[in-house]
Amino acid sequence: MRRLRQLAERTPAGRERYVDLLRALAITMVVIGHWGVTVIGYDRAGRPTGHSALGDLPWAWPLTWVAQVMPVFFLVGGYANAASLTARRSRGGDATGWLVDRSARLARPTTALLVVLAVGAAVARLRGADATEIRTVVWFATIPLWFLVAYLIVVPLTPPMYALHRRFGLVVPLVLVGLVALGDLGRLLGPAGLAGGNYLFGWLAVHQLGFAWYDARSPDAPRRRRLPTSRRAGLALLAGGLVALVLLTVVGPYPVVMLNVPGERLDNAAPPSLALLAVATTQLGLVLLLRDPATRWLRRPGPWQAVIAVNAVVLTVFLWHLTAAVLLVGLLDALGALPTPPVGTATWWAWRVPWLLALAVVLTALVAVFGPIEARSRRHAPAAPTGGPAPPGPHGRGERAGAGGTGRLRTGLVVAGYAGVVAGLLLNSLTRKVAPEPLGLPAPALVAYLAGAGVLRLLRSGWGSRG
Repeated sequence: MRRLRQLAERTPAGRERYVDLLRALAITMVVIGHWGVTVIGYDRAGRPTGHSALGDLPWAWPLTWVAQVMPVFFLVGGYANAASLTARRSRGGDATGWLVDRSARLARPTTALLVVLAVGAAVARLRGADATEIRTVVWFATIPLWFLVAYLIVVPLTPPMYALHRRFGLVVPLVLVGLVALGDLGRLLGPAGLAGGNYLFGWLAVHQLGFAWYDARSPDAPRRRRLPTSRRAGLALLAGGLVALVLLTVVGPYPVVMLNVPGERLDNAAPPSLALLAVATTQLGLVLLLRDPATRWLRRPGPWQAVIAVNAVVLTVFLWHLTAAVLLVGLLDALGALPTPPVGTATWWAWRVPWLLALAVVLTALVAVFGPIEARSRRHAPAAPTGGPAPPGPHGRGERAGAGGTGRLRTGLVVAGYAGVVAGLLLNSLTRKVAPEPLGLPAPALVAYLAGAGVLRLLRSGWGSRG
């Protein structure tokens, strides 16, 4: 508690605390949402299995317009990445150094999860567990990595995309929305492969709005680069997003639900669709409308300390929340006390509260063990303020002193490191959950990830920065 108080007292006056609150709320809602809609049962072989209740609760589909908060996560990510990159450059750093330091916050907690799962799978295999069953368990635990793949692609693209933002401003997300529309056209009329780019274009569009929100704090930034943040703008975005959402889903061809439901004609989130971008617009309007009262609330020590505490381990919470569910289901099954009431019954609804509380206890234990890995990453990295624009400073000194061949080599290694990490996570996500994988993760995926993470770790230690 004393450290939290110290961190709260040292918070710069210009920091946009609301951004930190939104990040914490977004991840918390993802966790509660996943836990809340989970249905536990038994397959024909008598093994525990799980699926989403959304397919059985169509009346709840409009609620996903609020519950699907990944757009908020990418919006906040854009703001924070613009702020930290600008601050880094103002201190004489460069984009390559920024990417190296940024990788620590993302790769260290993720590496911990994958290594623990792989070791646990190996132990289970040595004890005679079926390789297919091992893969199914690990597949479920690594579902959160789907979204991390997208974010790990967006982060290294931040320097060039922020350069585009500085030149073209809000035109960039508009172009990206147009590309999403083109991909949707391919999904609806063919060829379906045309929509593959939406995984990138959709999240990049929201990320770019985060840049514009950051620049809105600077009166010197050109108007084309600034996101309108007035109450009137918030109301316009909220109303416009809702109208577009209704037209696209109720009238148009898109499903109402914003999360995956088997059997629906489209998945609005994988890849992001125009309907999901309409949700993002609606949520952005709501975010702007709530900004002033939330900012006043965050000036109080208690709420701000709570936000700091959550953000210190926010990625750990996200990465381990489904592992917590796997562990709890396994424990209850072993004790013969696993409830499996039918979806929508009074018993199922009554079970939601103890289920969430029990999962919170398990996750708290996991965060206590693995959270320090993320917390240390944040303490050791250079400050990444989410406040106003950094003061002008030299661009290219310090870290760029080793420009030339060494600088190009270091940049190439950073790109290779991120590529390895993304390739490993993507390969794992694309591998079927019933594939016979003795380590739970495909061996090529694990090798690619560890190689990429290893390169980034070496770069953080200073390797490759000397001529």
